[in-house]
Amino acid sequence: MLIRLESTRDADRIHELQAAAFGQIAEADLAVALRAGGHCIPEMCFVAEIDERVVGHVVCSTGFVGDAPVAGLGPIGVEPNLQHDGIGSALMHAAIGAAEARHEPMIVLLGNPAYYCRFGFTPASDIGIAPPEEAWGPHFQSRALTHHDASLTGTYRYAEPFDQL
Repeated sequence: MLIRLESTRDADRIHELQAAAFGQIAEADLAVALRAGGHCIPEMCFVAEIDERVVGHVVCSTGFVGDAPVAGLGPIGVEPNLQHDGIGSALMHAAIGAAEARHEPMIVLLGNPAYYCRFGFTPASDIGIAPPEEAWGPHFQSRALTHHDASLTGTYRYAEPFDQL
């Protein structure tokens, strides 16, 4: 398996992959809208390849806590027949490493706490970050990184395309 930065030549395959991974088109369209709107963090958007075929994808975009930019992770998807084979984990490690290299203060995401805890994610409220939707509760998670500033607290605001979901 090869993990590499996504490129424009991957766009059609990424859309197909995200739609298959989620069983619906919303996340696939979100990935397109984030890229088209310039919201993606290019150094934090990766694909996984096996035999030169894209089989996994993660996108990270810029959201905000107040006026401070904070990386938001997702969607992340893996070809359905290859889920549970470590591809998603490899993409997560790539995104976290890239966030550290960029000196991001943290990464936030919405997902299953039982899965994301293995990557060091905890409820975002533990570090004073509130979800855009209160009902998300413990599913809205964060991972404070090396350059985290404890004074950075408040409600997270995703990039504008998330508002269309």
